[in-house]
Amino acid sequence: MLAVLGFVTILLVLALIMSKKVSTLVALIFVPAITGFIAAFINAPNVIIQAAQAAAEKAGTAYVEPVITFGTRFTKALSILSADYMGKGLSSIVATGVMFIFAILFFSTCSDAGVFDPIINRILKFTGEDPVKVCIGTFLIGCICHLDGSGATTLLICIPPLLPIYKKMNVRPINLLCITTLTMGVMNIVPWGGPCGRTAAALEVGTSEIWRYCIPAQVVGIVLILGLCVLLSRNEKKRGAGYNPAAEAENVSVETVAEVNELHRPKLFWFNIALIVAVVLMLTMTKVATHITFMIALAIGLTVNYPSQKMQMERVKAHATDALTMAFTALASGVLIGIMGKSPMLDAMTQMVLSAMPESMAPHLHVLFAAVNSPLSMFIHGDALTYGILPIVNQIVSAYGIPAAAVGAAFLITFGPAIYIMPMTAATYMGLGLTNVELKDHIAFSYKWAFVLASAMLAFVLVTGIIPV
Repeated sequence: MLAVLGFVTILLVLALIMSKKVSTLVALIFVPAITGFIAAFINAPNVIIQAAQAAAEKAGTAYVEPVITFGTRFTKALSILSADYMGKGLSSIVATGVMFIFAILFFSTCSDAGVFDPIINRILKFTGEDPVKVCIGTFLIGCICHLDGSGATTLLICIPPLLPIYKKMNVRPINLLCITTLTMGVMNIVPWGGPCGRTAAALEVGTSEIWRYCIPAQVVGIVLILGLCVLLSRNEKKRGAGYNPAAEAENVSVETVAEVNELHRPKLFWFNIALIVAVVLMLTMTKVATHITFMIALAIGLTVNYPSQKMQMERVKAHATDALTMAFTALASGVLIGIMGKSPMLDAMTQMVLSAMPESMAPHLHVLFAAVNSPLSMFIHGDALTYGILPIVNQIVSAYGIPAAAVGAAFLITFGPAIYIMPMTAATYMGLGLTNVELKDHIAFSYKWAFVLASAMLAFVLVTGIIPV
C-alpha cells in the first residue's frame, strides 16, 4: 500500500509539473501534503504503540496497549505529517534555499558593478572578423556571464551584442544559440546553480560535495565546447562565412556593449575579481558551508561597491524576485523530500523496484539513469526527474556503498548540457526569441551536440573512477 502511495505521489507531481497548470512550487507542496497525511494516518497506530511501549519501559511499569480511536489516529497523523515528515524535510533544505538567495544576490551585485563588462569588451575586440574567434569569443562570454547561474541574464548579455557580429560574419544565428546554450549548460553545474541546488536538496547532501565530483567533467566539457566552436565555425566558412561588408551597418561598437552607468565601479574591478576568486577557492578548497560563503561575500561586495544603505537595499530589491523564486522552489521541494524520505513510502518503493529488477543491475542503477537522463529530460521536466526519480535511484544504490554526492553528480553531468535546449525550460524560449530561431531547428541542430557532450563527460568520470560504477 505504501509503495503504491509513493508512486502515486511521484506520478501526480510529475503530471502537474508537466501539465503547466500549476507552478512547480504548488505541485511540490500540494500533492505530497495529501499523500503524506494518508501515509501518516496508516502509520499512526504503530507510532502510538511504540511511544506507549517506550514510555512504559522508561517508567518501569507494565505496558498497557493504548486505545486508538479515529480522533487520536487523525490527530497523531497531523502531528507526524507536520513534525516528522514536512518539518524534517524543510530543515534539511533550509541551507540550500539560503544559498540560492545570497549566491544570486552576490553575482548580480558583481554584474551591477560592471565587473564582467571590461572582460566581455576585450573578448569582443579579440574576435575581430574571424568566424573561429567569434565562436570562441561567444563561449568565453557565456562562461563569464553564467557565473551567476541565471540563464535569462546570460542570454540577455550574450546574444544582443553578438548577434550583429554573427550577421556581419555571415554566420547563422543558430550557431550563436547552440554555443551559448551548451556553455550555459556546462557552467550551470556549479554549486550555486539551480540544477545543482535542486539535486543537493533532493539527495540531502551539500552542493559543494556534488560539485567536487563534477569539476573534472566540467573541464572536459569546456575543452569539447572549444573544439565544437572550431568545428562549427569551419562548417560556416565552407558555407561562405566571413566578413560581409553588406552587414557593416548592423555592426555595433564593442565600446557600447556595456554602457557605463551610475552602478558601475571600474576602479573596484580588481577588488571584485579577487572577491569572486576568493569565493570559488572557499567553495572548492574548504569545508565552509556554501550559504555562509555567499552571505559573507555579499556583505563585503555590497559594503565596498555601494557604501550607502540606500543603494545597498536598492541592489537587493532589484534582484530579490529571481533570488526568492529559486529559494521558494527549493523550500517547497523540502515538503516532497521530507514526506518521501522520512515516511515509510520510499523504503517500500525501493523494495518494490528491487524485487522487480535483476540483482546484477541494482549497483549500477545510477549510471543507467544518468545514461538515459538526457533524452528523458527532453520530454519530462527536470524538477520531476530530480525530485521524483533521483531519490529512488539513490536509495537503491546507497545499499552498495555509492555516495549520494556521486549519484547527484552523474545525474547533473548528463542533465546540464541540454538544459537550455529542453522545451520544459523557460529560458530556452528567451534564447529562441532573441535569435529568431525556431524550437524544432534548435533541437535538431543543438541537441545532438549536447548528447555527445553529456556522454563524453559521463564516460570520462566513469572510466577514471571519479564516480564509482
